Order: sequence, then structure tokens, then C-alpha cells
Amino acid sequence: MQDNRNGMMSFPPPISKDRIISDFPKWYTPEASLQLKKDWDAEVKATCKDRAARHQPWDRQKMSKVVVVGDLNVGKTCLINRFCKDVFERDYKATIGVDFEIERFEISGVPFSLQIWDTAGQEKFKCIASAYYRGAQVIVTVFDMADIKSLDHTRQWLKEAMRENEPDSCFIFLVGTKTDLLPAEERQRTEKDAIKIAAEMHAEFWAVSAKAGENVQGFFFRVAALAFESCMLKDMESSAPASIGSFKSDCANLEESAPQEVKRSCC
Repeated sequence: MQDNRNGMMSFPPPISKDRIISDFPKWYTPEASLQLKKDWDAEVKATCKDRAARHQPWDRQKMSKVVVVGDLNVGKTCLINRFCKDVFERDYKATIGVDFEIERFEISGVPFSLQIWDTAGQEKFKCIASAYYRGAQVIVTVFDMADIKSLDHTRQWLKEAMRENEPDSCFIFLVGTKTDLLPAEERQRTEKDAIKIAAEMHAEFWAVSAKAGENVQGFFFRVAALAFESCMLKDMESSAPASIGSFKSDCANLEESAPQEVKRSCC
């Protein structure tokens, strides 16, 4: 709920039907899952029912920050754009600095948002992008399933992202993109290697294709569900709204950056 120019209170547009999560999203593979439970925490379920019964207004601050990192050209922007805009473009320019999208959900009847930060994979922009790692609830490390070197580099990307965050403060995901480019046997071998690295990183592994749309919605629904549940539990513990706090400062930094440092385009 927000003020418009006439001083009247206005509500945001309805959440689209394809962003409503009523059931706890399952994992991609049990071998590399953060948790194997199939339903929300009992306290969270009770709280959601209570909030829904009271018809609480939209809470713009109930959101979690997701930071997406990985090598140049692994498909970070393609992945984000497939989910947020349902588009796939083959020819993207490399992301310069950082960019972000905000996706709104309704989870168990409660409004919730993901603030998804797309960071540059180029070495010369790391110092710019790293400033936006701070305050993340979710870190997504992306690699190209057809480029095994990019899988090896995910360890370093995670290490750099975690320098700006407290230990054990983030959900970590390892995402392999471009599954459509691999034959079945090669894909299976790469997934086995990725699952081993995911275990080292204490991450949950997913394999996706932005081009075909394979597993993209399932992955982001899983991210949203786990982040939402964590946010709700922290909210109940503190008896105060759980939010990302750094959102305003991040946006201010983004606006103050030189135009050549931030563009809307690819990884």
C-alpha cells in the first residue's frame, strides 16, 4: 500500500496467478537438497493462516535478497529473464556492474518478494558487483553445464560472496545452465560432478535451461519458498517485520553508479 500523487492510498496490482505458491516446492534431486521436508514449518503454516484471516495489507518490506554470481557467459541474465519476463534472447551483451529485478509472490496466502541481483561475471567489474553481495539471504552460483571450468570456478564465486555475509546466514544454490546443449550421458556425468561440489559448498543443486524453460520456475519457486519460510521464522522470533534492510542503500548505490557501470543486459 502506498501514497499516490493525489494523497490517496493505492494498492499494488494483484499478484499474477503464476506467482502463487500454495504447496511447498520440492527439490530437484534428493542427492543435493538443502532439506527433504515436504511441507511448511508448522508455526509458519499457523502464522500464514492467521495473517490471511486478518487480510493484512501488502507489506513491501517482506522480501529476501537473492544474489546471482558466476563466470561471464554462463547464462545468469538469461536465467533471470526467463523467469521474470518469460523471454529468451540468444544475443545479450555482458552485464556491466549489477542489475536487479523484483518478483512478487503470494506464498501460503502471504505477500512476499524476491529482490534478484544480477552481477557481472567479468573480472574488471568484480569490485563493483561485490558491494552488492552484502545482506543476501540467498546466493545462487551459476555455471555452464557445457563448460566444466565454470563449475570449478563456482567455489571462488561463493567464497567472494560469503566475504560480505555472515557464515551460515544464506541459503546457497548451485545452478547448472544450458542443459539443452548436452547429450543425456554427458549431462548425467556433469550432474554427478556438480552434486559433489554442491555437497562441499553446502548448496542445493539444480540443472536448468533458460532456452527451453526447463526447471526455471521450479527453481525460483524453491528459492522463494525457502527464503519466505526463513523470513517468517525470523519475523516470529523477533516479533518485528523481517526485511532485507539493505534494499534502500543498495538502490541508492546503484543510482549513484556511473551510467557505464550499470546496464540492463546479459551475463
